[in-house]
Amino acid sequence: MPALVTDRGILTETPAMLAFIAQSFPQAKLAPLDDPFAFAQVQAFNSYLCSTVHVAHAHKGRGARWATDEASFADMKRKVPESVGACFALIERGMLKGPWVMGEQYTICDPYLFTLSGWLEGDGVDLSTLPKVADHRQRMSERPAVQKVLADETS
Repeated sequence: MPALVTDRGILTETPAMLAFIAQSFPQAKLAPLDDPFAFAQVQAFNSYLCSTVHVAHAHKGRGARWATDEASFADMKRKVPESVGACFALIERGMLKGPWVMGEQYTICDPYLFTLSGWLEGDGVDLSTLPKVADHRQRMSERPAVQKVLADETS
């Protein structure tokens, strides 16, 4: 479980941690903090990734959370390409405002989508069916900070 240690305590749940980061560093403009509706849209997107996309992905390896019969685990795993694919099809069709998730401004939604879209091939989803998601992933991978983190992970 991801956790963020702050001077006021530990935060868990990715949408909460990302909102905390955006609000702690308003000068970075990682979220539209001055527009309650636009900020709610950011929260809605990140909540969708957390509560729907991540859960669909988790059925591949954590079937014991939802069932006790071993045959159920295999069935859940077989369903992952379809369920995760459907989640990303929705993102592709109507949630990416492009070039970044929320439009012209990079926000806390972008690294979160980048992380989860990195699971697509492993989940059996054909990235070529998701050109906007693929473009977003490419754009993210070109960011120097992303390149640094990825290089640190492999070293």
